[in-house]
Parts: sequence; structure tokens; C-alpha cells
Amino acid sequence: MSWNPILDTHYPIGTDVDAIETVIVPRARDLGDFEVRRALPAPKRQMVGPFIFFDQMGPAEFLTGQGVDIRPHPHIGLSTVTYLFEGKFHHRDSLGTDQWIEPGAVNLMTAGHGITHSERVDGEMLNAPYTLSGLQTWIALPKDVEDGNPAFAHAAKGDLPLLEAEGKQLRLILGDAYGEVAPVQTPSRMFYADALLEAGAALPMPEDHEDRGAYVLDGSVTVAGQEFERGQMMVFRPGDKIAMTAGGQGARVMILGGDTMDGPRHIWWNFVASSRDKIDAAKEAWREGDWMHGRFQLPPTDNAEHVPLP
Repeated sequence: MSWNPILDTHYPIGTDVDAIETVIVPRARDLGDFEVRRALPAPKRQMVGPFIFFDQMGPAEFLTGQGVDIRPHPHIGLSTVTYLFEGKFHHRDSLGTDQWIEPGAVNLMTAGHGITHSERVDGEMLNAPYTLSGLQTWIALPKDVEDGNPAFAHAAKGDLPLLEAEGKQLRLILGDAYGEVAPVQTPSRMFYADALLEAGAALPMPEDHEDRGAYVLDGSVTVAGQEFERGQMMVFRPGDKIAMTAGGQGARVMILGGDTMDGPRHIWWNFVASSRDKIDAAKEAWREGDWMHGRFQLPPTDNAEHVPLP
């Protein structure tokens, strides 16, 4: 697909615009088998659009017989999306979904009033060493759907819009941007994309979204005369015309944003909600463990164990 013409209009990319509202340097967390770098939520910024959680995981090298092994656990009030660069793992949830998450594919799990899922590496994957790396994000649900029914949607890498031209390649993962729409329906208006930029290539940020941010995965970019390197997230002011220019080694950048959420959110463990009462109710439901008749059920193909309430 050719590059959309609106990307070729004039955008200020030098010192003529004071572009950055917030710069976030992720906090590193050791999860035992691998390290994650968490950009959201941050002390100065809880969300960018609806994105309330943003983790870069790995790259992690696993030996034969080792791998990710996250037992069934609950979520409310959010949608999760895992976007992998290397490796794969097995997703099972209480809806009966049984799906391998693979590089470049989109898997959007919407928790609504409650869902349970596990993330494991099993089967033939354990027969040889492998590398795992990717991003895990949470999307806060608007108040009018945060207590809705859970759902799961999948789209293969080849089904996602791909825009290419003038030293840049962009794959639209979720939402709408640059005149394209990704195939998976989202709970609110947003955009999320993976952009590869050759040295000197300029990428304008979408103008038609209120909140906008960018995370540098590799290389560096310059915005308004400032250079930003790997592992930094920039959050831009609404309404500014902004473009990023890749440095001498090129860059890989995730861009994200959308409509500003309808108020702040409470976060506790795996729960996101507009009120503490909703989180307290979810805590009690998980503690009760009534998998047959309660609010939460375990995945039908992975129900021998679960993560206990902290």
C-alpha cells in the first residue's frame, strides 16, 4: 500500500515548535526470567489516550525446557494487547479462547466485568532455546463499557494495514491513523502503530487524535531539536503539529494515543476501574474462588491452578 498523502504535508520538525509535554524514562523491573521496562503509568502521566499500562519485555533468552509460565489470573475494566517481536506464547482464557500469540499479530482481550487468562510457553516450544521480546499494553475502558461482557479478538500480522514510502514503514496495530483503520474493533477511539524509519526519515504524528505519544524502541529520533534515544517515551501536547526525524542509525518507534479517558482510573494488581468500590468487589470475587457460579471462571483448558490474590 502506498503512503497516505497526508503524511507528506509540511510539519514543523525543528526548533520552531516546543513539542514535548512530558518525557518518560521507563522503570526497569526484574520478573525473574526476564526484565521489563514500564513507561506507563508514570508519576507525571497515568495515561496517554486510553493506554494506561505500557511494558517493554525482554529480549529474554530461554534455555530448553524453560519459558513464560503465568498461571490463570483475573482482569477487570481494561483491554490487554500483547505485541511480540520475537518468540510466542500460549493464551487461554475463561471464554474458551485457545490462541498462540505470535510476532506481529494482534490479540485484544477485553475484560469488561471480569475475565481470567493464562500465558504460558508449552508443547514443542520447550524443546529448544528461544528468545522472547515484545510489548504488553493495557487500555482502560470507558465508564459506559467497563462493566460490559468480556471478549477476545485476533488479527494476523498480514491483516494489518501497512503503509510504506520515503524511508518509512508503518504497521497499524489498533485504531485509526493516516486514513487507515485496523481490523480489530477497539472499546474507544485510539491509534497504536509500529514504525520503522530509515536515517533522516520524518514521521508526522496523527493530527486527528487528542492524546499522542511515542516510544523509541531502537535508534534515536529528533523532535523540535531534541534527541530521544532508545527506551524513552515522549508525550505531545494536543493540537501541535509534530514530526519525528530518525537519527543516523534509523529508528523503530511505537506511536500511540487516542481520546482522553473520561476521568482517572484506580489500578490495583490486575484490576483497572473508575472507582475503588469496583476494585474491592473484584478482589472479593477472586478471593471467594467460586469458579462454577461466581464472577470469575478459570480457562476451561487450563483450570488446574491459579494465581492467588496478593
